[in-house]
Amino acid sequence: MLWVSLILLSSFNYYVVDSEPNVPIVITTWGFSNATVKAWEVLKEGGTALDAVEQGASVCEVQQCDGTVGYGGSPDENGETTLDALIMDGRTMNVGAVAALRRIKSAISVARHVLEHTKHSFLAGELATQFAVQMGFREESLTTAHSKQLWLKWHNENHCQPNFWMGVKPDPTKQCGPYHEIKKSSFRDTQPEVHMIVDRYNHDTIGMVAVDSNGDVAAGTSTNGAKYKIPGRVGDSPIPGAGAYADNEVGGAAATGDGDIMLRFLPSFLAVEEMRRGASPTDAAQTAVKRIAARYPDFMGAVIALTKTGQYGAACHGIPTFPFVVQDKTRNMFEVITIKC
Repeated sequence: MLWVSLILLSSFNYYVVDSEPNVPIVITTWGFSNATVKAWEVLKEGGTALDAVEQGASVCEVQQCDGTVGYGGSPDENGETTLDALIMDGRTMNVGAVAALRRIKSAISVARHVLEHTKHSFLAGELATQFAVQMGFREESLTTAHSKQLWLKWHNENHCQPNFWMGVKPDPTKQCGPYHEIKKSSFRDTQPEVHMIVDRYNHDTIGMVAVDSNGDVAAGTSTNGAKYKIPGRVGDSPIPGAGAYADNEVGGAAATGDGDIMLRFLPSFLAVEEMRRGASPTDAAQTAVKRIAARYPDFMGAVIALTKTGQYGAACHGIPTFPFVVQDKTRNMFEVITIKC
């Protein structure tokens, strides 16, 4: 039986106090301990950071972590679940990503196939599914009884509330579509923007960053996106520098929360660049979060950051607390650290 240690802190920083790097190490957004344990098992046995991130995130895809990762969660406006994923190799700066992936459960593994078997970085939609099938992945429905019931309640009982439409008719705050444009050039200047409500069961990602025994860095994400999103929507998770970022010279970072807002600021990239300048992981994450909050005070999200030597930290905004999971050689088991936002 696994036991977990809980720490609640208002400001958190971890520093390596001796000259020996604290590697291997893995950190993960939210309380996704099983994914972290799997990634750590890979690292402990001498596996690569890329393997750890892929296999760790895959656990959440199979276990449908919090209903926000993997099949059977977050149906879109048509009732379909689609998946986004990213994996980044800090050695080469190569990226593999997929978005709006249909009928394939192993999104992060498809993303790794994009990284390793193509000269591209990003595949999307139905043609990404065709690529996955060509690579040997099995095509199957991502809909479950649970996701179908979620959609039916949203559509039939809640009259398609909430949704992500604006500047259309009929009034999207009162009824379902189909919708059509209202031709009013000033609409975006006069209407409030729709934001996700972010909590444990409605966020946008598992984000994971790992450093292996060789000092190589990798980062990745996997998600089924925002509930009741407009079909075709892509959030921050599969966008390099937004959902996650890795650079062997510095470390890595990952973000989670209101993806439509966060992707505009590339918070993972910013956190890594702040660490490159000498900032601690927590200070770097705080800078990334504050950059967003300065323009969108009501946004909800978090960033985790990890240096190549094993220092880690996190920052959050708009939610009461944010948990993340750490496993390294100084611990006999994983630890869940919860920070105040």
